[in-house]
Amino acid sequence: MTDNSIYRFNVQKLNGEVISLSDYKDKILLIVNTASQCGFTPQLKELADLKNKFDGKDFEILAFPSNDFGGQEPLEGAALAEFCEIQRVNYPIFEKIRVRGPYADPLYKFFADKKENGKLSSVPRWNFHKFLIDKSGLVTDFYYPFTKPLSSKIRKRITRLLVKGK
Repeated sequence: MTDNSIYRFNVQKLNGEVISLSDYKDKILLIVNTASQCGFTPQLKELADLKNKFDGKDFEILAFPSNDFGGQEPLEGAALAEFCEIQRVNYPIFEKIRVRGPYADPLYKFFADKKENGKLSSVPRWNFHKFLIDKSGLVTDFYYPFTKPLSSKIRKRITRLLVKGK
């Protein structure tokens, strides 16, 4: 495990269970801050389609709801879980967190600091900002909200990482 991997972080599922991101070791991850009331919310379904596209491969999407942008995530807990079920979300949704500013979740502070993650400094400017993580837990890239989950840019990069095994 590398010092600048995401595996050192614990996150909380919607049901309150705390898990380590090391549970996702050896998987390519797409980590996304989401919101149920955003113009980009249709990306929840596109993320599900992306997950289906790589079904059976070492790939997972992790969604972190956030109310940091325009109050676009008013839902909590069970209401949030129900909304995601209606959207046919087939990937883990975690407890609502802050993704920017002084109260940002430690994982997102890590994404924002190149000295910490060894690769980039990227703070979400809006909902549906995406971080791509390789099988070693290292940040490899990020995508702005307007880059759709099914874009060739994201699909090709995931495929390359799966083939490369890193």
